[in-house]
Amino acid sequence: MVTADTLPQSELHALYRNHHGWLVNLLWRKLGNADNAADLAQDTFARLLVACDASSLREPRAYLTTVASRLTAQYFRRLALERAYLEALALQPEAAAPSPETRALVVEALTAVSTVLEQLPPRVCEAFLLSQLDGLAYKDIAQRLGVTVNVVQKWMSKAFLHCYTAVYG
Repeated sequence: MVTADTLPQSELHALYRNHHGWLVNLLWRKLGNADNAADLAQDTFARLLVACDASSLREPRAYLTTVASRLTAQYFRRLALERAYLEALALQPEAAAPSPETRALVVEALTAVSTVLEQLPPRVCEAFLLSQLDGLAYKDIAQRLGVTVNVVQKWMSKAFLHCYTAVYG
């Protein structure tokens, strides 16, 4: 495993110098915003500093593209969550509106929950959301998804274990 501690400083500088502009341009085309592109490029190189493996350094642009694409997807997920939350807030009376700090904390929490749920298989996630958000009983979930109650129980166990591991693991 190559880390920032074992990778010579000159190689890190060369990687940054040789690929930063290219990466910013790539992200700018995806995002349509130079500031966000620069921020995500910096985040990508920060990830490179924290941990990278030797094979990724053989093809730095492929590695940078992969990391940047993942960060871009997280960015768009966060924007979608934030937009949905703000739309829901707009429907609330002004007196019930939370402070900007509370809003930021809620968006951060929603992003974290979304990230954890996206790691579940789609049907498991759907069953979990039907149970936890819609309050459906396992037999109703089984009927809706066309599976047995036993399958729903296994899916729910898997989902709860996954969530527990994400929080405490």
